[in-house]
Amino acid sequence: MSEKKQLNIKNMPIEPCSFEPLTGFYRNGCCDTGDNDRGIHTVCVILTEEFLEFSKNVGNDLSTPIPEYDFPGLLPGQKWCLCANRWLEAYNSGIAPPIIAESTNIKTLEIIDINIITQFIIN
Repeated sequence: MSEKKQLNIKNMPIEPCSFEPLTGFYRNGCCDTGDNDRGIHTVCVILTEEFLEFSKNVGNDLSTPIPEYDFPGLLPGQKWCLCANRWLEAYNSGIAPPIIAESTNIKTLEIIDINIITQFIIN
C-alpha cells in the first residue's frame, strides 16, 4: 500500500469508512486498496438487512461472527468497505446498499459507472 493518502470518488483525500467495526482490506478504517487487494474493497457502504442476506446467499456471509479471525459479524446500519464487484452484483440484483462518497475509493470508478454510484450516495 502506498503511504500517500488515496483519493475518493470526489477526487479528494479519502475519509475513513469505519473504525467500529474496523473495516478496509488493510483494516485501517479506510477503503484503501493496493496490488494485493484482489477483491478491490473500495466501496464504503451502509449495510442493509437485504444486502447482508444477499451476500450470505451468494457465498460471503458477513453477518456471522468468526472469532478466530477476530471478525465480529456485521449488522444492518454499520459501515463497511465492500468489494466493488460484490456491490455491482447486488446492484444488478436490485439490492445494492447506500454508498458514502467521501469514503469510497476512486478506484471504484474502474468497475462501477459514476452515474450508477450517484443514485446510491447518501450524506
